[in-house]
Amino acid sequence: MNNMTYLKDVVTLQLDENKCTGCGMCLEVCPHEVFTMTSTHAAIQNRDACMECGACSRNCPVDSISVASGVGCAAAVINSLLGRKSSECSCSIEPTDSTAKKGSCCC
Repeated sequence: MNNMTYLKDVVTLQLDENKCTGCGMCLEVCPHEVFTMTSTHAAIQNRDACMECGACSRNCPVDSISVASGVGCAAAVINSLLGRKSSECSCSIEPTDSTAKKGSCCC
């Protein structure tokens, strides 16, 4: 993996190594190889490569990983593709013209 960095030192990713069982699921699901495995547990090897997609925290069977998914680069890309002008709230779709109604989801 190349050395991707989104924004230096701002990612919300946290790993509680005391809770980690070393199953390796985070290594499997992380698209940017943020994690590495020690002899007993996972460790964060490249925090700045995290795009805050949330795959690691959603797939951790012991809840040792937390990340504010929906606030990073992945959210910005998805919001852009959906035609949203702002990534502050991912629950609303801004109308493209003044006559369209604003839609929302139930998140």
